[in-house]
Amino acid sequence: MHESPFPRGQQPSERVFPWVAHYDAEVPARLTYRKVALYAWLDEAARAEPGGVACRFVNRSITYGRLLKDAETIAARLRAAGMRPGERVGVMLPNIPQTVQVFWGILKAGGVVSMINPLYMEKELVHQVNDAGIRRLISIDLCRPKLEALRDKLDIEQYYYTTVAEGLSFPLNLLHRLKTWRENRGKEVPSFRNEGVLPFSSLLEGSERLSVPVEDPENTPAVLQYTGGTTGLSKGVVLTHFNLTANVEQTAAYLFELQQSRQTLLGLLPFFHVYGLTTCLLLPTRLKAAVVPVPRYVPAELLPTLEKYKITAFPGAPSVYISLLQQKRSKKYPLKHLKFCISGSAPMPVEYIRQFESEFNVNFIEGYGLSEASPITHLNPCRGEKRPGSIGLPFPDTEAVIVDMEVGQVELPPGKVGELVISGPQVMREYWNRPDETAGTLRNGKLYTGDIAYMDKDGYFYIVDRKKDMIIVGGYNVAPREIDEVLHEHPKVKEAVTVGVPHPTRGEIIKAYIVPVDGQTLERSEIVAWCRARLANYKVPRQVEFRAELPKTLVGKILRRALRDEEKERSENPASEQAEGELSEMERERRP
Repeated sequence: MHESPFPRGQQPSERVFPWVAHYDAEVPARLTYRKVALYAWLDEAARAEPGGVACRFVNRSITYGRLLKDAETIAARLRAAGMRPGERVGVMLPNIPQTVQVFWGILKAGGVVSMINPLYMEKELVHQVNDAGIRRLISIDLCRPKLEALRDKLDIEQYYYTTVAEGLSFPLNLLHRLKTWRENRGKEVPSFRNEGVLPFSSLLEGSERLSVPVEDPENTPAVLQYTGGTTGLSKGVVLTHFNLTANVEQTAAYLFELQQSRQTLLGLLPFFHVYGLTTCLLLPTRLKAAVVPVPRYVPAELLPTLEKYKITAFPGAPSVYISLLQQKRSKKYPLKHLKFCISGSAPMPVEYIRQFESEFNVNFIEGYGLSEASPITHLNPCRGEKRPGSIGLPFPDTEAVIVDMEVGQVELPPGKVGELVISGPQVMREYWNRPDETAGTLRNGKLYTGDIAYMDKDGYFYIVDRKKDMIIVGGYNVAPREIDEVLHEHPKVKEAVTVGVPHPTRGEIIKAYIVPVDGQTLERSEIVAWCRARLANYKVPRQVEFRAELPKTLVGKILRRALRDEEKERSENPASEQAEGELSEMERERRP
């Protein structure tokens, strides 16, 4: 058994924290953690319920017994292909059954999973693949043209491609292949004869199986999760087997009602996002539950999906829940099975929470987390009091304090605003190959979140602002400097800066402030098209404002916060014609 859940020798405080008194009676203040590989849950689920459904996708179901066999077959094939222990393997897939299979297969092979957003464009892809040292990449045929064009820039030795059809059963798998053939008729389709390019099916061939033991789960990386960075380049967060098992154990203990009956969870959150990975892939396995992967969010299809698969728990983001409220209900979709909605990644407006609970008769639980903490640290109680606007209470074995923003060492009393600092077993080991940034974020085993918050006298926490400039768009973290750099590459742009603008349903949208090169004329459409060709769609600015100059400090640094303050004042003054014009134009833009 693991005696101390705190990282690198840090011991939990003997203080009695106020939030413990507000836990549900079934939730312990401390947990006991096993030192096991992350895949131990898959082993246990397959042993206890080999015929239990692990994954449902359209007309196909995969049992835990079959999932274990597939994972261990993939592990054997990867090692036979030359994969080394500790190697980072890229997974660039939407939410389909193959994503679940290869995730466990890479871990079984002794590898480290690095999930990649399939929406990434050239700059984002090249950075993550080469920064992580990825030599093997598993992706989908839809991404192949993009990846083929970058082969000279990527240090990848082996590519494995799958199709949506491979995640389906007869007859839909054949119908999907026929549809794809018709759509590509007359087009040149790359073959698998190219050097280093293999079909996904080759990973499931043969009878050999492999499961590499993990000797030191506390220090052995399981996932290299990339997150937005304030420098504009994403950073690899090293999450160990123990970080992730501990966080899922905390989640399962805190949401104890999920353990009282068999659950079916909706896998709508992207598996490549750490929130989706933990709540939609790892947690279901820990619960021996089923997950229903959804590769693409279509608002009109969400109610039928929830009803068809009898979804009981729905982890999601505010923008999705709000869009669900806007869907026309009918008696065809009573959703009587839906009991829990777990919201994170961005704040959910209090009024929408009330509407959602009233409309769907569901237990709506809002929380908080970040990639560096695997990710969940706070959650409102399952049965107890949920305070409006609060991210809830710290998890068991999670110590959260508010410190001064100048030195970061003086703990502030309840009600005082400062930086949120967290300790606990879920806190990352380090940033990949970034010792200076690791030292700045992890101090004495404590995670400095960069979020500005306060705690009330009962231990409920509230996020006020972000110390970092990160923008949260539809649940995704976006580093504004990354967009700034793309804008500055435009030949007609002299200066540019981006900020997050509050939005009632998406959390924030991105606004670009641009100073054109002297004598040049720029149109909003030019800027949007330029960004769309170089950035994932959710990173493309939805508002563009041209200016003669940007606010700066005496030393020439652009005052991003001053622009945010302008936007805040503008939003509080609806009489502003400019604000109204921009908002209506933004509303005409398609969703990220």
